[in-house]
Amino acid sequence: MGKKMAGSSDLSRKERSRDRLPPGQHTVEKLPVLDLGIQPRIVEEDWVLEVDGEVENELKLDWESLSKFNYVEELSDFHCVTTWSKYDCKWGGFKMSEILDQVRPYSDAKHVLFVSYDGYTTNVPIEAVFSEHTLLATSLNGEPLLKKYGGPVRVIIPHLYAWKSAKFVKQIRFSNEMQLGYWEKRGYSNTADPWREERFIDEEVPGWRD
Repeated sequence: MGKKMAGSSDLSRKERSRDRLPPGQHTVEKLPVLDLGIQPRIVEEDWVLEVDGEVENELKLDWESLSKFNYVEELSDFHCVTTWSKYDCKWGGFKMSEILDQVRPYSDAKHVLFVSYDGYTTNVPIEAVFSEHTLLATSLNGEPLLKKYGGPVRVIIPHLYAWKSAKFVKQIRFSNEMQLGYWEKRGYSNTADPWREERFIDEEVPGWRD
């Protein structure tokens, strides 16, 4: 992903588009595969998710305990910062809001960092995980989630650019301070609203290469 694929970096004051297709996007028929070049093989029996940080009750979920939550399927569109959008992805999984009912983040926890098994990280405002449409996804179009799409479990936040929907998720950390993720350190937006074209901030964060 690169800045050459978008225009101005300071787009936070743009009016939010009401169109289904966000500005600067084009539709694709097949869901592309983008990652760090690492697709870790994690079998369901070995998968563990830790939810910790500024919460009342830290939680550790394995595949069995995750499966005790209510399974849902939701149809949503998926928008990548590299300008493609895939309509009508049918994700199956578990609502993040139900998991948050158990961990109960503290009132001063305003930020969330996702950590993945491949070393990837990304940060979002806490409002993003409280959305009713945010999922821990375990299936796509009625089939178990393939490794190339982030299986066995990935995050889906359909109202943000796709890099915020961390694949291979293993930790969700709540914090009262922003902790920048992999692409955010490289100059990508912290809020990532596709309908405002919040693709990039002004520049990469000094010192991230150190």
